[in-house]
Amino acid sequence: MANSASIATPIYRVRVAVPVYLYDCFDYSLSQEQYQQAEVGARVAVSFGRQNLTGIIVEKIAPDAPLDSSFKLKAITELLDDRAILDEKVLNLLTWSAQYYQFPIGEVMQSALPTLLRQGKPYNLLARTWNLLDLHAEDKIKRSERQQEAYKILKLHPTGTGENLLNLAGVETATLKALEKKGICQCVLAEQDFSPMPMSMAQMPLTANPEQKKAIDRVLKARNQYQAFLLDGLTGSGKTEVYLQIMQEVLKQGKQVLVLVPEIGLTPQTISRFQSRFHCNIALLHSGLNDSKRMQAWQAAQTGKASIILGTRSAIYTPLPNLGLIVIDEEHDLSFKQQEGFRYHARDVALYRGNLEQCPVILGSATPSIECYALAKQGKMTVLELNQRAGTAVMPKMHILDLKVAQKQHGISQLLIGEIRKRLEKKEQVLVFLNRRGYAPVLICESCAWQAKCPHCDANFTVHRTPYQHLHCHHCGTIHRMPEHCPQCNHRELKSVGMGTAKVEESLNELFPQHDVIRVDRDSTSRVGSWQKIYDKIQKSEPAILLGTQMLAKGHHFPYVTLVAILDIDSGLLSVDFRAIERTAQLIVQVTGRAGRGERKGDVFLQTLRPDHPLLNILVNEDYRKFAKETMKEREMAQMPPFRYAALVRCESKNQELNTEFLQQHAQLLRQDSAGIIDIWGPIPAPMERKAGRYQSHMVLLSTDRARLHYYLRYWWQNILHNKPSNMKLSLDIDPQELS
Repeated sequence: MANSASIATPIYRVRVAVPVYLYDCFDYSLSQEQYQQAEVGARVAVSFGRQNLTGIIVEKIAPDAPLDSSFKLKAITELLDDRAILDEKVLNLLTWSAQYYQFPIGEVMQSALPTLLRQGKPYNLLARTWNLLDLHAEDKIKRSERQQEAYKILKLHPTGTGENLLNLAGVETATLKALEKKGICQCVLAEQDFSPMPMSMAQMPLTANPEQKKAIDRVLKARNQYQAFLLDGLTGSGKTEVYLQIMQEVLKQGKQVLVLVPEIGLTPQTISRFQSRFHCNIALLHSGLNDSKRMQAWQAAQTGKASIILGTRSAIYTPLPNLGLIVIDEEHDLSFKQQEGFRYHARDVALYRGNLEQCPVILGSATPSIECYALAKQGKMTVLELNQRAGTAVMPKMHILDLKVAQKQHGISQLLIGEIRKRLEKKEQVLVFLNRRGYAPVLICESCAWQAKCPHCDANFTVHRTPYQHLHCHHCGTIHRMPEHCPQCNHRELKSVGMGTAKVEESLNELFPQHDVIRVDRDSTSRVGSWQKIYDKIQKSEPAILLGTQMLAKGHHFPYVTLVAILDIDSGLLSVDFRAIERTAQLIVQVTGRAGRGERKGDVFLQTLRPDHPLLNILVNEDYRKFAKETMKEREMAQMPPFRYAALVRCESKNQELNTEFLQQHAQLLRQDSAGIIDIWGPIPAPMERKAGRYQSHMVLLSTDRARLHYYLRYWWQNILHNKPSNMKLSLDIDPQELS
């Protein structure tokens, strides 16, 4: 009979994804009771080094599994959830994302949680209410300033207040618990209602035209299975109506629909379309929400209470128990690519999620990305075309104005000024587009040609005149006062050169003093609710000039705009980035699409110094699809993405020589290891070499074999991070969308 002492004591442990910049998960011990209660996908509080962090359980390890005795396991601090808050499919999606985008798994897991849950707050925080029991407890809390402050706030709410509001007011949960121990207050847990609201129609759908009906039928045939669709429709062709009629059938099944839009600015009009069509719970998820509202919306989505989830890119990782359809509107938009930290592309993640969830994915755009056209050519995506505008509207006619020969006033050609005047006299609206905010891009001395440059970046200061005159660097955020004289020669005549939206606004007010000029850019819409007020004003059928940046170009319906004036697109035609011409063409078409959406015909006037540019002429004289076809040919000849897979290494330090030497050394190692599989370009200085006082270098990695590119990158990248100097910042961008 075996000696009972020789029987190994079971060790209860879980593997946890911890939010630190390390590529591993870590084992923690816990009691038998905690082990039985713990679920994969639940949060735990753990100690990591000197930090107290919130991690996610990714695996429960069998108690009899072998353990390396040389390591002493730390115990978890606390089980934060009694059930999983991230389901198996979302965990798989996050794990795939971490591997594909070569980013630490713990950091990636955090991106799926709202801020309050990342901070370790209780899942039922929004239902926790604190009631004051003792109205005369001052003597009990004399020694604690925190308790005194919390007590004062509680006295302002004698009938009780939610814990989330108290936290936002600066009262910590630990302080409330300390007051509870003293009998001063008590926590009451209210029951939250997460039951879904049955969907009903608030408004009947419009009659679909033959092209719309064909698209709707094709997608509905793929219900309950994965298939990717590219809804390639002209601006104003009724793509949203197609989405709505497909959503109607999916919602009837009791399933959820996830809709992603590129900008917060698009959500008010999109949600109003959904609310006017469907009676159901709609959850809104974007960075403009405060922590408690975002938590509330996330819980409504995660529990299945919300039937429609509308959000920006990060919403792609929201847990959804009954997902039946994913819609990506304006799929070409650069906003779907995260440009800092975890650099994922929501469009590509959505395609993978559709495959995991076995539901259709619709990518909609009037100007699809070259990547989507390539996927369609490979048979990985079904193209659904919409070639006619809804109702009686027709596509506007485009006209090119050669700035080299045109007579100008305030940088606007006389011919264009005349056209604007005609439209305003007819009580119509005009949209003037300039993708450059501020007053002017350059401040120059007329005597010695000195220019106001940012001391921290290789860039000029932009001149701003509101709320006061100042110089602002849009790259690093530096703000300087406007100089009274030239710092180089003391000449007092300093001239603002070029046009920003603020300067054009001033010029248009001078040219058309009888009419409203409504400016829409990041400066004019920075206040909460300001964009909605502007949008409501535009919807009135009064003559006006709408002036703005690309915020005006994205999916908005302006029925009274009959003329679009594009003042300057030449920078996009001359950029070093190989995608710049594609972005410029998309912007032109999107802005063009704001004209003639109502009953009246529209026109577009495009000012340029390059009227002979071949791709520009294809776009103007034929259409975007022909432009995309020619662009694909050029990309294929040059073997650029999507015909090769790319990764971009960005290196940043205070010494450019250090950047170059470090990257060259590791590039040589990668060349040796990959044996010709990876083509390495660089290292070279970034297009903006110095930014925020630090030097930037780039190295582009290209390969025709995606799997092998990722295989070699995985070990090489972790090695390069391990060996980098402490004062150097490195990032790896898989499938980069910009080379800046």
